[in-house]
Amino acid sequence: MDEGASKDIGDSEGEAPAVLLDAETRLHGDDHRAELRLWLRLLTLTNLIESEIRSRLRGAFDVTLPRFDLMAQLEKAPDGLTLGDLSRRMMVSAGNVTGLVERLVQDGLVERRPAPGDRRSALVTLTPEGRAGFEAMAHAHGDWVGDLFAGLSDADIEQLMALLARAKASARAASEAARNAPSIHKEPSNG
Repeated sequence: MDEGASKDIGDSEGEAPAVLLDAETRLHGDDHRAELRLWLRLLTLTNLIESEIRSRLRGAFDVTLPRFDLMAQLEKAPDGLTLGDLSRRMMVSAGNVTGLVERLVQDGLVERRPAPGDRRSALVTLTPEGRAGFEAMAHAHGDWVGDLFAGLSDADIEQLMALLARAKASARAASEAARNAPSIHKEPSNG
């Protein structure tokens, strides 16, 4: 059954059918119903894919998605990244990054060394073992993502990419407009 569809279950004539509801069909009212369903569909898809990738990384490599993500950032920066750079790129707190780096250092997959010209900062890089391990994970990851979208044709993917680019531009424009608009919902000051 399509994720956005509902199913009638009434079995006797004259009886109102019961409707099974999913997150998309539970919405009430007409205001922005299509937009909310779209957002829920995207969120559901994202969560489904992320859960599957997490499970496969854990099963095949005994690694978490955050570790994989951190190693992916380091793979793109062979000269290394500071903890602050990693934090910004991964959009997580510096504390989360520090803990991940510590565990990866203990496992021999990354190393820390003083940043040139700034003794307060350290550069984090993949070790040769970490680079080899990440390459194997990245190859498998690519295959898994391919498997998850195998039901789409090249034309489907191209069309979906174009639509998602428009949706992304729309969301960015609305976000920018909201940041630049005077706030009418500010709390009154107490002083």
